[in-house]
Amino acid sequence: QVQLVESGGGLVQAGGSLRLSCAASGHSLDSYTMAWFRQSPGEEREFVAAIKWSGTFTYYEDSVKGRFTISRDYTKNTVLLQMNSLKPEDTADYYCAADPDVRGRWFAQATYNYWGQGTQVTVSS
Repeated sequence: QVQLVESGGGLVQAGGSLRLSCAASGHSLDSYTMAWFRQSPGEEREFVAAIKWSGTFTYYEDSVKGRFTISRDYTKNTVLLQMNSLKPEDTADYYCAADPDVRGRWFAQATYNYWGQGTQVTVSS
């Protein structure tokens, strides 16, 4: 069983930056894929970025490529999402997810069995 706790959300002006953290505990993450999803009011949850814990692969949704960077900190068992050049359309609740058996479907929320409680990001124009 993996427990995930997100932090780092908040209010920022357009063009600004935020860094989200996802602290993982309860199980070794060696075989896991970690991901960030986001959900705006009235919208479905959508994929943002994913990373193999080994660091061999990273994946990004097209609208965040070049602005967001996903990484992991082995020493703290933490996955980070550095978000730069934020836009009002990035406003959403951001969720961390994890699973050991992604099988290439890193973009699908149904793939992930472990989820955090979410952290809110608001980008003002």
